[in-house]
Amino acid sequence: MISHNINNNDNNKIKNNDSYLNCDIKLNQLLSNTEPIGTIGSPSSTSEISLNILQSAVTKKLIGELVIFRYIQESKSHYSLGQITEIELKNVLLEDPTIKSVARQRGLVNPISGIQDTHVGKLLCSAVFSNNDEENFFDTSLLGTVPATGTYIHVTNDNILNSLLEKHLDKIFYLGYVYGSQTKLPMWFKHFGYGIEGAGEAYHLGIFGTTGSGKSTLAKMILMAYAKYPEMGLFVFDPVGEFSKDAMVDNATNGLNYQSKNNGFSLNIKEILNSLEKKFEIVNIRNLILDRWELFEEILYESSFFPNLSIKGENKRDAVNVLINEIKNRLHISLTNLIELESFQQVLNILRNPNIQLLIYSTAEPRARLNTVLSEVDENYLYERFWKPICQLFHYRPGAQTVDSLLKRFTNDEKPLVIVDLSLQSAHHLKLDYWNETIQALILKRILYGLINLGEKSWEQNTSLNTLVVLDEAHRFARREKYENSDLENLRLTLLDAVRTTRKYGLGWMFISTSISSVHKDILQQLRIMFCGFGLSIGSDLATLRELVSDNNALKLYQSFTDPATSFSTKSRKYSFMSQGPVSPLSFAGTPLFLNVFNSSETFVKENKLLSYTRKSISNSLTYTQDNYDF
Repeated sequence: MISHNINNNDNNKIKNNDSYLNCDIKLNQLLSNTEPIGTIGSPSSTSEISLNILQSAVTKKLIGELVIFRYIQESKSHYSLGQITEIELKNVLLEDPTIKSVARQRGLVNPISGIQDTHVGKLLCSAVFSNNDEENFFDTSLLGTVPATGTYIHVTNDNILNSLLEKHLDKIFYLGYVYGSQTKLPMWFKHFGYGIEGAGEAYHLGIFGTTGSGKSTLAKMILMAYAKYPEMGLFVFDPVGEFSKDAMVDNATNGLNYQSKNNGFSLNIKEILNSLEKKFEIVNIRNLILDRWELFEEILYESSFFPNLSIKGENKRDAVNVLINEIKNRLHISLTNLIELESFQQVLNILRNPNIQLLIYSTAEPRARLNTVLSEVDENYLYERFWKPICQLFHYRPGAQTVDSLLKRFTNDEKPLVIVDLSLQSAHHLKLDYWNETIQALILKRILYGLINLGEKSWEQNTSLNTLVVLDEAHRFARREKYENSDLENLRLTLLDAVRTTRKYGLGWMFISTSISSVHKDILQQLRIMFCGFGLSIGSDLATLRELVSDNNALKLYQSFTDPATSFSTKSRKYSFMSQGPVSPLSFAGTPLFLNVFNSSETFVKENKLLSYTRKSISNSLTYTQDNYDF
């Protein structure tokens, strides 16, 4: 079979240059054991190769397959790889109107039907390799000419890819298989710092797909890829609690219980990070000390404190503003001291002040009602049930830490993975019934400002913060349209500014969303790496995707993705993604790659050897504070 790949002249060129022997001969031996599936046809160009499918391969599944062909460029052997994006059947004779009429009557026209069929494919080239003359390994190149028609094309396999990437296998990470194949697709995720394994700058990433498309699972896999670097920090904002749940699975029983709720995929983040010796921490509102007046103001407004004093509706906002102004500017009570009973008594005295009441109510009747309630209210109950729980969020307490102390860990040489659980379930578990999206946004903004400030300081000191921030449910905080709520709008503007300015700091962002069209265009344009799962092939999502992916054949292949929910079992379920950007050594040409993500956590862990590192005790790697402080 090697005659399909190398003619006599090519063999002479190889024999005359010993630098080719190891790499080229070894790779061509692998190709000789692989049956060709087609040849290069016409017309072809450097951007798209036409593929004539051989008769022996017309019944094979070829869509999405990663293929390779060898050609000579600048007197050197080159190997180009790409994925087949489309297969077209042609029968010129059947296109004749007369023959069409016969086919309509008879169905089968002998000897035309089937026999005269030709299958033509389209190949999207994504990577080209050539032998490095000095060190005898394959290096990157480009498709600078169109190979001759008749050049044989082979389907790749793991051995072929390993041969091409032999010098880089230690940097390879696997998320799944080549789309529709059992060949693993090599990926790589470089940290944002400097050095051999660093990218030298931060990347912004996006993962998009409908609910159930596997985007959250893919995000967790990518987090594990970055977690292999001790010098890289990972900060996850978890507004729905999904990442926190996976990180708290710590034994086989819990893993199985959670697996049934997680589409059959149970990724034990805790065990993997422990094996990688990566310290991590799950933080929720119980063990985080808040330190901003705007947060206190919003939480007080959303709580039941004022309704219990008969202050409701629009008057409640006036009451909050007046009260905060008095506490800060006249009484000079600090946030940490608000919890004291004496401070609470001063708050009630403020509300009893006639001049203050005039700022809340302009008419006498509601002021009289407020005075009646203030005279009859059980002050101890009001303090213990409503005021104290709010103030405890801003007070130093056992097992809790300030935002600044949390962020300070990202200035160390070995940076942690931190998951901030801001979910409604977590808040309700802590009996914070007033929790809402605005409070989430304010906490998120506070932490974002802190991270951006750290990045600026790192840049001034000529170092890299080397941190990735993951934002789940990104469409809730970074949407295209303006928010009427000023707090949410300020957060949106903060995110828009951050994606434009923080790359040089070594601070990257990962946005996860069920809709690509709902995320602001400025953010989408700044994404260096993007994964698109099932569910973006209609309406505004498809229109946005067309703006980001220019190749129509790639979009057609993406639109062929099937809904994972239609599978008969979890084992046969396929989570397909289109990737774009410098995320694979096979995609440096900028063209999209298509993959099916592993649907088994065991396979994912095994292929990436994630549990083969020196282990430490779990207690040293995981910090999840659950103090007994009664809210």
